[in-house]
Amino acid sequence: MSILAAFMVPHPPMIVPAVGRGSEAQISKTIRAYEQVSEEIAALEPDTIIITSPHSVMYADYFHISPGKSARGDFGQFRASQVSFTENYDTELVAAIDRLARETGFPAGVMGERDKRLDHGTMVPLYFIRRRYSGGKIVRIGLSGLPFTEHYRLGQMIREAVESLGRRAVFVASGDLSHKLQDYGPYGYAPEGPQYDERIMDVCGRAAFGELFDFDETFCDRAAECGHRSFVIMAGALDGLSVKAEKLSHEDVTGVGYGICTFHPGEPDDSRHFLDEYLKKAEDKLSAERANEDPYVRLARASVEHYILKHRKMEMPQDLPAELTNRRAGAFVSIREHGKLRGCIGTISPVRDCLAQEIIDNAVSASTRDPRFDPIKAGELKWLEISVDVLGDPEPVSSPDELDVKRYGVIVTKGRKRGLLLPDLDGVDTVEEQISIAKSKAGIADWDKRVELQRFEVVRHH
Repeated sequence: MSILAAFMVPHPPMIVPAVGRGSEAQISKTIRAYEQVSEEIAALEPDTIIITSPHSVMYADYFHISPGKSARGDFGQFRASQVSFTENYDTELVAAIDRLARETGFPAGVMGERDKRLDHGTMVPLYFIRRRYSGGKIVRIGLSGLPFTEHYRLGQMIREAVESLGRRAVFVASGDLSHKLQDYGPYGYAPEGPQYDERIMDVCGRAAFGELFDFDETFCDRAAECGHRSFVIMAGALDGLSVKAEKLSHEDVTGVGYGICTFHPGEPDDSRHFLDEYLKKAEDKLSAERANEDPYVRLARASVEHYILKHRKMEMPQDLPAELTNRRAGAFVSIREHGKLRGCIGTISPVRDCLAQEIIDNAVSASTRDPRFDPIKAGELKWLEISVDVLGDPEPVSSPDELDVKRYGVIVTKGRKRGLLLPDLDGVDTVEEQISIAKSKAGIADWDKRVELQRFEVVRHH
């Protein structure tokens, strides 16, 4: 057997009457849709209920699958500890997914659990499901900070494990939509909020899962969405199958979006291998861009590829333009993969004999020594987007009024602490945000105003 059905559901604790204490009436459409989902699951009588939750254990570069034989949870943090769950895990399925991940070198498994209690992203769906169906064990899986492509791959791996064991499973993708739909909501309003909700309900209502990759990460962050990665994992579990989708409800009366859709898979459909399609388009686009890279980016890419493949720093090429060999300047090399930052290292002022050497060294550091990321592997090289920022000389400023987030980068200094942020970055829209992030990078408290400010211009090479 395989995935019998999949469900996109939200997880507002207030929907549980003991938590909502009457306020759940605001989202009555969501409650009715949830009841339909639970009835559909009960009719299917699955062996296993797979739940992906944004509130389970989450790492930047690893998917956590909850280990052990069972787990317990309650709504005590929402003043309703009397609503509790004790769930048995499908240990065989967990072991099968873990084994596939280890065999393929995929970053998923059972390591690193900090809290064995069930999270509310898992318990809210279970609240409705267990009112109709008491059978079946569960598998609980967290999200990660990895690109959408890796979330989709995890979904494919989950389905492969399910089929290898002959399980009858349903997939529950737990996740709210935007948290920035209304001024009166707990997170305020952003124009990207309603835009996200409209797009995601349209995409999922059509089961047009390939379009999930088209949501820019910055757009998702500004919308403060919760469940996108959960929905992408679910889509991967239905890869290559025809799908009958039904949109049951969408509400935003609390300032947070709650959407429910059902997905019933059918026969194999070769037109629905969405990850393969996305990667082919991405590869073609990157190949075209590489053909037009300027000497700065070509040099940085050559340095990255030489170091990753040959494990030593490249010699400076002999045919470089004079502007690279006769000039000294600080430079930053930034690397992205499938829209996600993969490394960024640079120098504020020059430390090498020429700009070319500066770029060669910083490209190696960005690809292998950025403490936020694992070193880049050879299999990632064709997916890398690289840019080089050449810094002008810093100049002191007496006030944030002399800064411009699009034109100038900023350097914040206090004593020996120093933090830098480049200009014109996605998601950084104000000078206040720019200074705050630079302070954070320097380890300076955000409230501390006794700092020195400098600005600098850059020439960005893509």
